[in-house]
Amino acid sequence: MEAPRRGNGSLGVSRGYSWGASAALAGLVGLLIAATVVGNVLVVLAVRSSRALRAPQNLFLVSLAAADILVAALVMPFSLANELAGAWAFGPAWCRLYLALDVLFCSASIAHLCAISLDRYWSVSRAVEYTRRRTARRIKGVIGAVWLLSALISCPPLLSRPAPDGPPGCRLNDETWYILASCVGSFFAPCLVMGLVYVRIYRLAKRRSRSLSLKPPPQPRRGASRRNSVDAPDARSGRALDLWAAAASSRRGREGSVSGGGGSSVSQAREKRFTFVLAVVMGVFVLCWFPFFFSYSLYGLCREACQVPEPLFKFFFWIGYCNSALNPLIYTVFNQDFRRAFQRILCGARAGRGQRRRRGRRRGKPQQQERFLP
Repeated sequence: MEAPRRGNGSLGVSRGYSWGASAALAGLVGLLIAATVVGNVLVVLAVRSSRALRAPQNLFLVSLAAADILVAALVMPFSLANELAGAWAFGPAWCRLYLALDVLFCSASIAHLCAISLDRYWSVSRAVEYTRRRTARRIKGVIGAVWLLSALISCPPLLSRPAPDGPPGCRLNDETWYILASCVGSFFAPCLVMGLVYVRIYRLAKRRSRSLSLKPPPQPRRGASRRNSVDAPDARSGRALDLWAAAASSRRGREGSVSGGGGSSVSQAREKRFTFVLAVVMGVFVLCWFPFFFSYSLYGLCREACQVPEPLFKFFFWIGYCNSALNPLIYTVFNQDFRRAFQRILCGARAGRGQRRRRGRRRGKPQQQERFLP
């Protein structure tokens, strides 16, 4: 039996599928590709069109969505064709490029999540200082570095050549050093960094919340305005950590924290909700890709003695691809700003005007003024 192949998710050349099985598999993968493209395009449009989602750090989500779209457009169709045909039929040049793109987009996805985790940590540990320095230009520079690092990781498939003997296929270098290096560099090392960072965020938020609960609230000086007392750096940093701890515990607690503060606390509460959502995104990514990378690295260590059955390895491989379609669903379930933006995009301007009219009625505005709303 051949070595596991990163490029097509197969342990060996396929023996062929019946017409019914081929149609079913093509239909499932077609739905996966469509869901990935549509969902991530909605993410890009939501960040660009929604005022609540225009924060610079959300550029990470746009770039991550772009990587998922490219996976669906440039990798999944060829993986499906290779699986159904049982052999690579697109030539050695495209094989090398296809393998490099597969490694590139997977590495870019986890590198984005790693950069996002560090951004969340700095926004919690240095709330005031880091928020002032976090600009769209800096975020774009970090995104560029993420893609450059991912491109360097994906270079070996471009430089290697397929084996001249054996059945026609498209597979990565089968040497142990490359298998282990690619698994560590593309998955295990970034996962370790993200795990340590989020543990640090949790401990920092918990410690600050405990200290705030034990300390009585400061009394404002006579003559000091409420706005000045709310916007003090120490209070703002402490409240940010407290709101993040509430966000991790329950949604009701998060909403209660938001309703009790001013404009600054609302924006910080939204940022901490994003931290919670992105922690879920990271967890789902690890769950989707861990089985593949674990079984692939086991094969690199002990070869046939640790090789998983072919159908199971294929399942692990395609579960990893499913992760590209899950992020928009996570945003929809856990973040109300994305839900509202998706509804506005899907339902159109008419639904948006209807929502504004309903809000105007609740606020007691005259109905004659509603027709002048944009």
